[in-house]
Amino acid sequence: MFEGRKILIASQHKKEDVISPLLTEALGVIPEICKTLDTDQLGTFTGEIERKLDPLSTARKKCEIGMALSGLDLAVASEGSFGAHPGIPFLPADDELIILVDKKNKIEITARQITTETNFSGTEIDNETALKKFAEQALFPTHGLILSDGQKNKQHITKGINSWNELMECFQTMMRKKMKIHVETDMRAMFNPTRMKAIGKACEKLIEKIKTNCPHCSCPGFSVLSTKDGLPCSLCGRETKSTLLYIYRCQKCHHEEIKRYPHNKHEEDPMYCDYCNP
Repeated sequence: MFEGRKILIASQHKKEDVISPLLTEALGVIPEICKTLDTDQLGTFTGEIERKLDPLSTARKKCEIGMALSGLDLAVASEGSFGAHPGIPFLPADDELIILVDKKNKIEITARQITTETNFSGTEIDNETALKKFAEQALFPTHGLILSDGQKNKQHITKGINSWNELMECFQTMMRKKMKIHVETDMRAMFNPTRMKAIGKACEKLIEKIKTNCPHCSCPGFSVLSTKDGLPCSLCGRETKSTLLYIYRCQKCHHEEIKRYPHNKHEEDPMYCDYCNP
C-alpha cells in the first residue's frame, strides 16, 4: 500500500532527521518536506501562539495543511506535549503522538510514546550562577535553551540558544535592561536530542501498527480500539480495574477481534483490588 509512494514529513523542526530513515527502511516510501509549511501557526511551546486543538487533532491538521501545500496524498506528523506524567504526577514527561494520514486509501494510523526521559523544565533566574546550574541540568549546550521576560504576552524572547557565549550575552543584555528573566528548555525537536529520540520511538510504534494487517481485509493498522477491565483478583476472585481484554477493530471493514491481555497474566495482585485493598 505504501511502497514507492511519496510521503510528506509534516514538520518545520527537522523531525524528518529521525522519521525519514525509519519509514524509508520499513515501508519503502520516499520522504519529502514542504518548506512553506508553518506548523507554528497551530501553537508554540513558548505560548506566543496558543495550541487550540488537542494533540491528535493538531498532528492531523499538520498533515492536512502539508498535503494541501505539497499536493501529496500521504503524510506523517507528530505532536508533543510536556507536563506531569499521567501515571506518576511528580515526574515530568514527554508525551509524543504520531499520525500517518493516507488520503488516497482514507485511513489514519496513530501511535503514542510517553517517557520520563526529558529535560523539560523552566524557572526564573536573577544571577549567572543560577543560570549556569539550570543550563547544566538541562543538558546544555547539546540541548537548546530559551530566555524570555516570562510574560504571557512576551515582549522579549530568544529561542534556540545553544552556545555558552550566546547564552551569557543574552542574559547580560536582559540584566542591563532590568528585565525579569525566565529560562526554559527549548522543546522544539531540532534543539532537543532527547525529544528527538522519543519521536523516533513513537515512529517505531507507528511502523509496528502499520505492519499489523486486518485478518479479514488486510488493511494496515489493525490495532486496539478499546479495552475492557476485569482481570480477577488472585485472593478474592473479584474483578479489578486492571485490563482483561483488548478489542481490536479494522477502520476499513470494521472487523473486530477480542484478545486477552496481558497474555501471560491471568490474575491481579490483591494490592490492585478495590475489595482487598480499598
